[in-house]
Amino acid sequence: MHAYDAGLLLLRLAVGLTMAAHGGQKLFGWFGGGGLDGTGQFFTMSGYPSGKAMAAVAGLTETLGGLGLALGLLTPLAGAAVFGTMINALAVKWGGGFFAPNGVEYELLLTVAAASLALTGPGRYAVDRFLPGLRAHRLGYGIAAVALGAVIAGVILLLRK
Repeated sequence: MHAYDAGLLLLRLAVGLTMAAHGGQKLFGWFGGGGLDGTGQFFTMSGYPSGKAMAAVAGLTETLGGLGLALGLLTPLAGAAVFGTMINALAVKWGGGFFAPNGVEYELLLTVAAASLALTGPGRYAVDRFLPGLRAHRLGYGIAAVALGAVIAGVILLLRK
């Protein structure tokens, strides 16, 4: 086992499964989450239009992006999905300082980890290793994916009141 690849696997599993669990909270109310109704109300109070629809988008993005990271499947896009979602989470929580409970330290760490995984690729222990186009990860893939995630996050933020 290669140390670099084992480290990437551990990071992908931790970030990916954490994000997938957060998505489950939003979509299904699992793990004490608000489900679509409760999360939709939060999104509406946070200034997003169509709160329930935005909750579904965020929940699906977190769930699918998180599972993609955990599996190492389409890793640059999975990382970009989590990155973009977390940019919006940072925007909502901004102004509460850096440290918990009201700060952004947790969201910032997940944002940077997702971007880092998009840029570095999944390592050897990943489904991407079996996909011809992604077998050899290129930095350009990660840069393009992170840029895409940032642009989409920016568009969503422009919709926010």
